Amino acid sequence: MKKSRTGRSLLLMAPLLLFLVGFFVWPLSTMMSESVSDTAVLRLLPRSSEVLRDWDRKSGPTMAMQTALMEDLKAVNDDQALGDMVRRLNSARSGFRTLMSKTTTALADTANPPADLVSIDKRWEKPDFWLAIADALSPLTDRNLLAAVDLGRNADGAIQALPADQSVNRVILVRTFWIAALVTFACACIGFPYAMIAASLTGWKRDLMLAAVLLPLWTSLLVRTAAWFILLQEKGLINDFLQWLRLIDGPLPLIFNRTGVIIAMTHVLLPFMVLPIYSVLITIPKNLMPAAASLGAHPLRAFLRVLLPLSLRGVASGGLLVFISAIGYYITPALIGGPGDQMISSIIAFYATGSANWGMAGALGVVLLAATLVLYSVYARLSAEEPGRR
Repeated sequence: MKKSRTGRSLLLMAPLLLFLVGFFVWPLSTMMSESVSDTAVLRLLPRSSEVLRDWDRKSGPTMAMQTALMEDLKAVNDDQALGDMVRRLNSARSGFRTLMSKTTTALADTANPPADLVSIDKRWEKPDFWLAIADALSPLTDRNLLAAVDLGRNADGAIQALPADQSVNRVILVRTFWIAALVTFACACIGFPYAMIAASLTGWKRDLMLAAVLLPLWTSLLVRTAAWFILLQEKGLINDFLQWLRLIDGPLPLIFNRTGVIIAMTHVLLPFMVLPIYSVLITIPKNLMPAAASLGAHPLRAFLRVLLPLSLRGVASGGLLVFISAIGYYITPALIGGPGDQMISSIIAFYATGSANWGMAGALGVVLLAATLVLYSVYARLSAEEPGRR
């Protein structure tokens, strides 16, 4: 009997488990494996992989190494795979793109086959190019994860900062967290007074205020962003209204900049700040503020010493929830922001669809996932029920 109940329970949970595996576990595991996977070179150079195991990594290339590489390159019949390998090697050692193009062209000439690689190009004498191949033969790598935070390994294998002309990801990560922090602050400034007013009302007035703040959640994110695109433009409703009131002489720059991004993202994420604060405020006894006033406390002092400390748990939970949601935004900065306002999600999309660099896209995704998990653990801790409280 007990086994049958367990079986029925598992059967009822099966759709949920399949959904979690198909839409969460499998995509995340794929992303993480792509971030450390590096088979672009190994699958095309199997003979070179065996020969390079015995190389001391300091002396020049032996004839066996050159012969193995020539045989591997002659056997390649997939241009896309060859392009992936060349792109991988060129990222490790500049000059590989032209060197490989020259080498493959010479090897394709069956009428005058080259005796060795050095006869094709003198650069094959340099150990640096062979070191790049040897390092790329490992099926696992931390290159993408290090590059995601603008780090890399030198010739000795030590981790060091990338040159300034290659260091862009850290700047974008800092920008992402800064924009998310500004949006969180804006949501807190608007959401806290709004939640206070909603908590102080009763009946249909409270329901109306809560419905107003929940209304954005019932509309598509793309629709909301497109609406702000129309409102914030130079001939949009906001600029026309301000000029009609004669508050400004010309249109304000509200779109394709940081201001527009923060306004649009604040509107979208405001409910995630209001609701946690409201849920805490309604549990605070309403007689505390009158009691503080009866003891001679100024309303502002009573707010700072009584109401605010008791509601900080909701503010912290709402702030973390908004911040976690904001760091992964893509559509709003892409449509409303300018080139200097793009966040890390836009860069991930570029690596995934623009340059087909799945490893780099996965590494940036892992960095973003790690930051999100840390923040979510803090949020879960703050949102957890206090010990002894029911």
